[in-house]
Order: sequence, then C-alpha cells, then structure tokens
Amino acid sequence: MIPIGYTFVYSFNDSLKSNITWQGFTFDKWLNVCNVQNGAVCQAFGNSLFIGAVATVAATTLGTMIAIAIVRYRFKFRSQTSLLLFLPMATPEVVLGAGLAAQFLSVGVPKDMLTIILAHTMFCISFVVVTVKARVASLDPALEEAGRDLYGSAAQVFARITFPLLLPGILAAALLSFALSFDDFIITNFNSGAVSTFPKYIYISAARGIPAEANVLASMVFIIAIIVVVTVQVSGAAKARRLAKLS
Repeated sequence: MIPIGYTFVYSFNDSLKSNITWQGFTFDKWLNVCNVQNGAVCQAFGNSLFIGAVATVAATTLGTMIAIAIVRYRFKFRSQTSLLLFLPMATPEVVLGAGLAAQFLSVGVPKDMLTIILAHTMFCISFVVVTVKARVASLDPALEEAGRDLYGSAAQVFARITFPLLLPGILAAALLSFALSFDDFIITNFNSGAVSTFPKYIYISAARGIPAEANVLASMVFIIAIIVVVTVQVSGAAKARRLAKLS
C-alpha cells in the first residue's frame, strides 16, 4: 500500500515540473488538474478512457457471443477454438505486442488510435470468454425451457431469461476488460505510434519526475474504484438480507 499512499500524498505536492521532492501542501493540483502547462496528462488520460471504453464494448460483445457458442453448441474445431482463445492469456505481452506491431507494419496499417483499440480488443476477448463461459455453464437449462414452453420466441427467451442471468458475468468481464485496457503499457507502446495514453505518459515522465497532476488522476481512479467496490458490496449485502427475510 505504500506506493498508493505515496501517489495520493504527492498529488498535493506544490511542485512545478518534477514531483520527486516535497515542496509544500496545496490543493491547486486537484483544482487545476488540466492546466495549460500539463494539459498533455489529461489528453493522455482521455485517450486511455476512450480506448478502454471502445475496446471493452467490442471485446465484451464478441467474447460473450463466443462464450455462448462454445458452451451451448457443438461445431467442428470447437476444442481448437477454445485453445486458441486461451493463447493470448499465456503469451508474454512483449511477444504479443511485437507480433501485432509487425503484423500492422506488414499490411501497411499506420499505428494510431485504431491499432491500439484493435490490439486491446484482441487480448481482452480471451478474458471475457473465460469469465462469461463460467457463467453460461452454470445456467439451468430448465429456466429457458420453461420460457419456450410458455410460447416465448428465441429472442424473447434470450432477452427476458438468458441475458438477465448472464448480466452479472458480462458486467464482471466488461470491468476486467476495461481495467486491462486502461492499465496496459507494453502492447500499447508497440502499437500506439504517436498516440499517448496514460500509462505511456507515466512511463515517459518517470525519468524527470511524474507531475503531480498525474498523481491526481491516478488517485481519482483509485478512489472511484474503491467507491464502486464498496457500493457493490453494500448493495449485494442488502439484497442478500432482503432475500433472507423473504425466505
């Protein structure tokens, strides 16, 4: 926890360019995090948010469909497909990033925001499939059969029964994908070109001292993550108590 504490404390440091030594306490960095002098950090942060959101939507959509197909259907090369989906998780990121960079170069695709999104979507799909696949396998087929017995169409059964039951797993997969995309540096560094993301900005700035504004944004992410976790835990405990009373 010491590095996290250091990041939070030094977000209040009254520093200029370097944030290595303590210069005094100030709220100015929090109130003017996207100032003109260090506007690049906010641009990099915004790029990471946009890339993470787009890659999460794409990876979650494709990964959910693949997970349902693998669990529910029998098709040729099904086991080989499952194996291929796990390979990106087992491959070192430096190898994966270099391979993608070489592939983009060979087909003449310029490195920019699009190549980052494609790369992030590619390696996030595996994590989505693993997460959603476990949820699909745990569903009781009798619930969907009951919906069909009540003359529900395939679309109605999926929308009213299957999807709501899969939603917790899908949300968990989406959160995991966003965290992986937002935090990634190695694959991004190979395939980003001139585009700057928050991890890439932090790495480049580390040599001369990360500006306090970067600490502010990192602290915000940490605080928001804590709030989300606490909210989910509290709401889950409240729901469990209500169910316990009903039973």
